[in-house]
Amino acid sequence: MKHTMKKRMITAAFTASLLLGSVSASIPTVMAAQSATVDAGVNFRSAPAASAPVIRMLKKGEQVTILDASNAYWYKLQDSSGRTGYASPSYFSMSSAANPNSATGTIQKSVSFRTGASLSASRIRFLQAGEQVAIVSQPNGSWYEIKDSSGQAGFVSSQSQYISVTGNVSSGSNGSGGGSGSSGGSPGTSAPSTGSVESVIAAGLKYLGTPYEYGSSRSTTSTFDCSDFVRQAFLDGVGIKLPADSRGQGEYVAQRGKAVSDWRQLKRGDLMFFMSYKGSKASAYAGTNKASATITHDGIYLGDGKILHTYSNEAGGVTISSIAGTHWEYRFLYGGSAL
Repeated sequence: MKHTMKKRMITAAFTASLLLGSVSASIPTVMAAQSATVDAGVNFRSAPAASAPVIRMLKKGEQVTILDASNAYWYKLQDSSGRTGYASPSYFSMSSAANPNSATGTIQKSVSFRTGASLSASRIRFLQAGEQVAIVSQPNGSWYEIKDSSGQAGFVSSQSQYISVTGNVSSGSNGSGGGSGSSGGSPGTSAPSTGSVESVIAAGLKYLGTPYEYGSSRSTTSTFDCSDFVRQAFLDGVGIKLPADSRGQGEYVAQRGKAVSDWRQLKRGDLMFFMSYKGSKASAYAGTNKASATITHDGIYLGDGKILHTYSNEAGGVTISSIAGTHWEYRFLYGGSAL
């Protein structure tokens, strides 16, 4: 009986080694502190062993950070709540394993995670010491554009006392400049990052309901006219200081060479420019030469046929309006990205 039991144990061990060997061969080589997506539900354990207590079940689609991939049979992970544990490597796909320009960061001490590359930008939350983040770009010498382990995009100070970096950081050619900002020089034409776009929109949305004032002061946020609001959203969100009026902002976008005259071709975060109001019906604008029309209003396109802007106190100050079938559609001249 002892002989039979010993034989079964040897057979089982041999079979396990074959299975583990096949799994090991199928697991891609990854870097530590790399973002990954859960492909199927898998147990998140307190130690690298199948007998270890289960912390919880990681769900399909969750974003996690791989802290240690040195073991072919277990990944040490951090979930979106910052909890650390272990799971089998065969349940994950890597976000950017083959990207030679990818970089990761480790938070050294608690630091603000902001919506834009500016100290005046809204704080999303505090990043805690030990957290792992993916670095998207470095828009300037003072800030990194990052994503945390949950996939949330934002900005963090690049000072070494707050974050240590591994890998190559791409420079911020997307125009997400620092807090000092500038409207001078030739604007870049590379595609804006999702994080920059969302930072601008988040900065703008925090002013919903702020009263309208024609010719509002550019040194206060108590009231806005249309171009003042757009300018403040970009300043707060990504540290870009756009021209102070809608015509100047229109020229800034037009110089980038990617303006479109069909608003349905716009992307979320693009600026929209309009001519003066002539009526609520399309016929009121028939025969208008829009190529020579003067810009009198602008706003930020949110996608789904919506615009974030301000034009009157009767409309509620900073507000969101629908475009299709309204005078906003008939007055539209062109639009494009300022990022």
